[in-house]
Amino acid sequence: MVLGGMGVLAATITSCGSEPDRRCVDPITREVLPSYECDNGKGSGSGSGSGTYYYGGSKSDGRVSGGSFDKAAVERGGFGCSGSGSGGG
Repeated sequence: MVLGGMGVLAATITSCGSEPDRRCVDPITREVLPSYECDNGKGSGSGSGSGTYYYGGSKSDGRVSGGSFDKAAVERGGFGCSGSGSGGG
């Protein structure tokens, strides 16, 4: 039982401490774009050719699903997380 408990503890620590996957995507089509599309467009998602960051989820056939454009929405869902993280900016 001790080993099983340690596995749960390790999963809790890693799920709360890790950052969600971040991909540059087109905000309308959800197509994955090169990272410079977000860097040059400052992640605004406005205007032609500028992407925005999409957090979490999965990528299939060049598109993303199951995540969010709001990083905070993805970070809140971890197992055993208190929800109090550092707010950088």
